[in-house]
Amino acid sequence: MAKPLWTPSKDRIRESNVAKFIQTVKADWNVDLADFSELYQFSVEEAESFWLSFRKFAGITAETWGDRVLVDGGKMPGAQWFPDARLNFAENLLRRRDDGDALVFWGEDKVKRRMSFRELYDAVSVLAQALQAAGVKAGDRVGGYVPNMPEAVIGVLATSALGAIWSSCSPDFGVQGVLDRFGQIEPKVVLAAEGYYYNGKAIDCLGKLRDVLQKLPSVARAVIIPYTRERPSLADVPKAEMWSDFTAPFKPRDIPFVRMPFNHPLYIMYSSGTTGVPKCIVHGAGGTLIQHAKEHLLHCDIKPGDRVFYFSTCGWMMWNWLVSALAQQATLLLFDGSPFAPDGNVIFDYADAEGMTLFGTSAKYIDAVNKAGLEPIKTHRLKTVRAMASTGSPLAPESFDFVYEKIKKDIHLASISGGTDIISCFVLGNPTGPVWKGEIQARGLGMAVEVFDDDGHPVQGAKGELVCTKPFPCMPVGFWADPGDKKYRAAYFEKFPNVWCHGDLVELTKNDGIVIYGRSDATLNPGGVRIGTAEIYRQVEQLDEVVESIVIGQDWQNDVRVVLFVILRPELTLDEALATKIKTRIRTNCTPRHVPAKIVQVKDIPRTKSGKITELAVRDIVHGRPIKNKEALANPEALDLYRDLPELRA
Repeated sequence: MAKPLWTPSKDRIRESNVAKFIQTVKADWNVDLADFSELYQFSVEEAESFWLSFRKFAGITAETWGDRVLVDGGKMPGAQWFPDARLNFAENLLRRRDDGDALVFWGEDKVKRRMSFRELYDAVSVLAQALQAAGVKAGDRVGGYVPNMPEAVIGVLATSALGAIWSSCSPDFGVQGVLDRFGQIEPKVVLAAEGYYYNGKAIDCLGKLRDVLQKLPSVARAVIIPYTRERPSLADVPKAEMWSDFTAPFKPRDIPFVRMPFNHPLYIMYSSGTTGVPKCIVHGAGGTLIQHAKEHLLHCDIKPGDRVFYFSTCGWMMWNWLVSALAQQATLLLFDGSPFAPDGNVIFDYADAEGMTLFGTSAKYIDAVNKAGLEPIKTHRLKTVRAMASTGSPLAPESFDFVYEKIKKDIHLASISGGTDIISCFVLGNPTGPVWKGEIQARGLGMAVEVFDDDGHPVQGAKGELVCTKPFPCMPVGFWADPGDKKYRAAYFEKFPNVWCHGDLVELTKNDGIVIYGRSDATLNPGGVRIGTAEIYRQVEQLDEVVESIVIGQDWQNDVRVVLFVILRPELTLDEALATKIKTRIRTNCTPRHVPAKIVQVKDIPRTKSGKITELAVRDIVHGRPIKNKEALANPEALDLYRDLPELRA
C-alpha cells in the first residue's frame, strides 16, 4: 500500500497557524473542527464566517470594515466582499518599523544588499512623496520595468500607499512586449533599471527604455534605478532622471496612507498574450491582501521572523505574492538573475547564508537541478528550510522523489497552482497533512473548487475541468478597458454559467488532492480521447537522453495525432532506437493513445517570459496559423524551428 512521502510531526501540527486558527473559528462560531479537512468544508459552506474570522486572525488593518461581509454572493461575477471597508494595502505591509531585515537582495554573485523594516518604511515614504509631487494620485498607474530588487518592492508600496495602481514587466521584455502592456494602461510614471545581470553579464536596458518612452505619451517622468552602473548617461532617454535626484527633495515622515474601498484596484496583471495582445487583469487591494495572507499563514505556515524566498521575476504573479509576505512580518529574500550563475548551487547557498524558511521555485528549476546531477542534501545544510513550494507547471511525481531523496528529507513540499487570473492559488499545500507523491495536497481554503465533466457534473477520480463554484475575495475587479465585462465573462464564465472555469485539466484524487494534467485548451484528443500533456512529459523527461520536451496535437486525416518534440543532450541525435525507447516508455506507463505518431528533435522550445512552454503557439506554427503576439515570448526565434517541418507532412 502506498505511503506518504512526508507527514508532519505532532508538534509541528500543534504549533501550526492552522491549529491556532481552528481554535479561533471555534471561539467565534462555536463549531468543533477536528482538522484541516473539516476547516476546508467550513470555509466553503460558511464562507462569510470563515473570511470574517480570518480577517481578524490575520490582523488586517482597515479604517473601517462595516457590517456587510458579502453582497450578491450568488453572482459570478458580481459578488462583492466587504463592500463598506476602507483600507490601504501598503499600510498592512509596513506595520514593522524596526531594525530587523525586511529585504535581502542577491543579484547573482555581483550584488548583495539588505534593508531593515525601518529603512524600507522610510524609502517608501520618500518615494511616495516624490510620486505625489509628480502628479500621481489614486487610480493613476505606475509602471515598473524592473528586476526583482529592493527598488521594485519600494515602488509597489509607494504606489499603493497613494491609492495608485502598480503594474510591472521584467527587464528582459522587448520594446513591443512592454508597449503591448503599458500602452493599454497608460502609466503616468515609469520606474526602470538602467540594466541588470544575467548569467554573469551586465545587460543594458536604457536603449529599450528610450524606444518604449518615445511611444508612451502618457509618461510624465521616468525614474532610473542604478544597478549595474551608478550614473549612466540619460541624455537620449526622454523625461528620465535618476532615482536619487527624483527623491532628493524629500525626507522620511509618517506615511499618510490613502484608504480606499476593498475592491479599489491595486495591480494590473497580464495574461501570457501568446494568442493576441495580453489581457489586462485588474486586481483589488483587499482581495489580494486577504487571499495572500490566507495562503501565507494557513497554507505555508509563515510566521513573523520567517525568511521567505520565491524565484520569480517582476513579470510573474509569484513576485506579487512574495511581496505580500511583508504583511506577515517576514523577511523577503530577493534574487535576480540566473539560478545557475555561476553554478546551480547559488540558491542553495542563499538558503544557508540567510536562513531561508520557505524555498519557492518552479517545477522546471527542480527538474533542472536534478538533470544537472546536483545533490544539495550532501552539499548544503538547509537547516532552516521548512517548506518548498513549486509552481509554473505540474511537478512530476519523480520530482517529488528527488526533493526528498536529494534535497531534504524533512520538508513540507507543496506543489501549488492558480494563476495570474486570481493572483493566487486554487490548489496548494497543507502544512498539517501528508504529502502524497505526484499530488497537490489540498484545495485552497475558502475556494469551492470542484472538478466538472463536460456536462457540468462534479466528478472524483476522473479527469475534468477545474472550476470554482462560489465567489472568492480575490476574483479580478475586471479587465482594463472592458465595457460591460464582456472579455472578463468570456474568459472564465462562458463554459459553465455562474461558475469560474479555469482552463486546467485535473483530477480530484481519493486523498482529496489534485493532479493537474495540463491546460485544457492544450489537451490532446487523438481518437476523441482527452490526454493531458503533463502525462507525456512525466514519462519522456525521466529519460537521461531527453533534456526537455513539448507535445501538441496535429490535425491529421480528420483526426488528431500526437507530435512530440524533444531537446536531447548536446552529443545526441534522435535515431530509430531512441525513438522506439521513448515510445515504449510512454506506451508502458500510459496507454497506446499517448504514444506520439511523430517524434522530432529540436534545438529550442519557445516559452513565455515566466518560463512556461507555449504549446498553443507551437500548435499554431505547425498548422501555418499566424502567431499574434511573439513579444510575449522570451525566445520568439524558437518558433521558426517548428515551421514547415518535412517530418510533419506525412
